[in-house]
Amino acid sequence: MKTRDLAELAGRNLREAVLRNSLTTLGIAVGVASLVAMLSLGVGLQNLATDRLSRSGLFDAIFVTPRSNFPGFDAPARQAPVPTGPAAPLDEDARKKMASLPNVAEVYPEIRFPTEIHYDGNPYATVVAGVSPSARSDGAFDDMKGSFFSGPAANEAILQIDLARQLSTQPDSLLGKEIVLRYAERQALPPERGDKNSSPNGYSIVPREEKLRIVGIVETEPAAGIGGFGRGRLLIPLQVAETLRAAQTNDLRDLLRDTPSQHSYESLTIRVNGTSHVKDVEDAIKKMDFTAFSLLDASRNLSIVFAVFDLFLGIFGSLALVVASLGIINTLVMAILERRREIGVLKALGAADRDIRRLFFVEAGAMGLLGGIFGVLLGWLIGRAIDFGTNTYLTRRALPSISIVAVPWWMVASAIAFSVAVSLAAGIYPASRAAKLDPVEALRYE
Repeated sequence: MKTRDLAELAGRNLREAVLRNSLTTLGIAVGVASLVAMLSLGVGLQNLATDRLSRSGLFDAIFVTPRSNFPGFDAPARQAPVPTGPAAPLDEDARKKMASLPNVAEVYPEIRFPTEIHYDGNPYATVVAGVSPSARSDGAFDDMKGSFFSGPAANEAILQIDLARQLSTQPDSLLGKEIVLRYAERQALPPERGDKNSSPNGYSIVPREEKLRIVGIVETEPAAGIGGFGRGRLLIPLQVAETLRAAQTNDLRDLLRDTPSQHSYESLTIRVNGTSHVKDVEDAIKKMDFTAFSLLDASRNLSIVFAVFDLFLGIFGSLALVVASLGIINTLVMAILERRREIGVLKALGAADRDIRRLFFVEAGAMGLLGGIFGVLLGWLIGRAIDFGTNTYLTRRALPSISIVAVPWWMVASAIAFSVAVSLAAGIYPASRAAKLDPVEALRYE
């Protein structure tokens, strides 16, 4: 039997029982729609998490800290035996060596220190944090009021909204105003110049003041940790923060060293030119006897969680499609009973068993194809409805809109192909039963 004749015959048979075949196709469409809706939710949530982390600049960052001198303390992170000797100092020399590594864009310290600011004659205790120039493209400053720093050495400040509300009942009015920053400066002294105000290890603490102009206000608190700003409520350019030489918590650690006059960093953040180079740079840092960690390490575990999540969503979504396949079996079995005489005539005219099987496979595949196409469309509409409902809920609570559903092209193709495959599998039994009919008995059937 020619393919064209087979297609025409299958189309005619589908049109003769249009209501029953339409309901069967609708059942397949509902099954595909549930599968697409669940998988698109999983993919959308994964894209949302990845996008937020990527915009924060965390995937291309490596967090470096001094190696612990306690055996086994950082062995899991290093995945190597911990040296028993003294830890290498994380000082300016180490910073320059890291900056000279291939594919390293910048190396900057996490500068954070408690201080006091004065505005309108009143003192306010707060925490200051230095912000690197690359933070301009981070998502934390997307919705800020005002502007980012005009330059890396500008005496400017960005306030976190809670601090701005402390300073004024109208935070927006603070833009362009000046505040006075009072802080403790760390000054290194030669050992022979020690006096009653200096520490026995060679540095003194001197009170200082610095005027800053407020240029921006951030609604959300910038992230801490890798690439973050240490949960500072007052943000200043990193170059300015380094120039201030403010005393930090790691200065207490320097007191216990033999050469404390050499200032060391509590931690360093390394920005890499692309996530593909993160592992190589991280390995190089570990060989320099420092502890290195990147969010890319944690993201691998996050990918596993999302993969398992998508698997379970796909399994539950496929159950409806499996139930729909039972409708295909029922429809084709009923078609055999109704068309026994037709099958007998086809066999009497020379149709082989494989031709009869192909006829029922074509009918099953056609229902699967149409059901898959309409199911994908229905699943996409369900996803849009979920997005609309979610954003309506967020808008009522003054939160930014997001997209938690995504239907990529590979999901569309896979859903339609899966629908056709399930339909063909469901047609195996009816097709085999029809092919085994005795033509003589079939012609006697009324």
